[in-house]
Amino acid sequence: MKYAVIAAGEGSRLAAEGIESPKPLVKVGGEVLIDRLIRIFMDNDAEEIVIICNDMTTLVARHLLEIQQNGLKGRPIPLRFMVKSTPSSMHSFFELSRYLADGPFCLTTVDTIFRPEEFKAYIASFAETVEAGGDGLMGVTDYIDDEKPLYVDVDDSLNITAFLDQSDTCRFISGGIYGLTPKAITTLNGCIDRGESRMRNFQRALINDGQHLKAYKFSKVLDIDHASDIEKAEEFLGM
Repeated sequence: MKYAVIAAGEGSRLAAEGIESPKPLVKVGGEVLIDRLIRIFMDNDAEEIVIICNDMTTLVARHLLEIQQNGLKGRPIPLRFMVKSTPSSMHSFFELSRYLADGPFCLTTVDTIFRPEEFKAYIASFAETVEAGGDGLMGVTDYIDDEKPLYVDVDDSLNITAFLDQSDTCRFISGGIYGLTPKAITTLNGCIDRGESRMRNFQRALINDGQHLKAYKFSKVLDIDHASDIEKAEEFLGM
């Protein structure tokens, strides 16, 4: 399976709070965020890992080049990366999509924090979903610690029926972990053609296009948006 990471954001909120490292190189438990994802993906049979970072700093690109050439702590990594600033996460996904059109893939943002054992179970479930003819398996959580969460409405079988900006009844919010098939790229292209830019609108478009998505519950999924989130993540991971 291929894995893809959006690591092109500026991390402006972290910088404003005194975090000097670019977000992909912020450390949680002594391990930088991008290395943590690469390690976990390799532990889940990554045939290729595709990453986009921005061109505003050379530090991230240098780090990825080092991994590409020398591996991660001596472990060879099938890494492809591109350096390009984009106006939104959806546009970053669009840039990555040219390398994701030949089979199922898992996409995350660089600051997504989850338990590795839960992710392994999720990837196994995603493979089963695809085998059964499903179009995607989206990571969700009932832990809400997000400034603007995207609510995920599901039926009794965890089939996703809607993505909502506001809800008083939804159990789950999006965890920013997307298991998708190449059909999703057709929907993505339509979003770009219409001038849309938010990943939540892409997710809504998947439903509007009739794609069958299921939800997979994680206990927690955290994002590193603020300096205080680093401590929360380390506590969650037992570090």
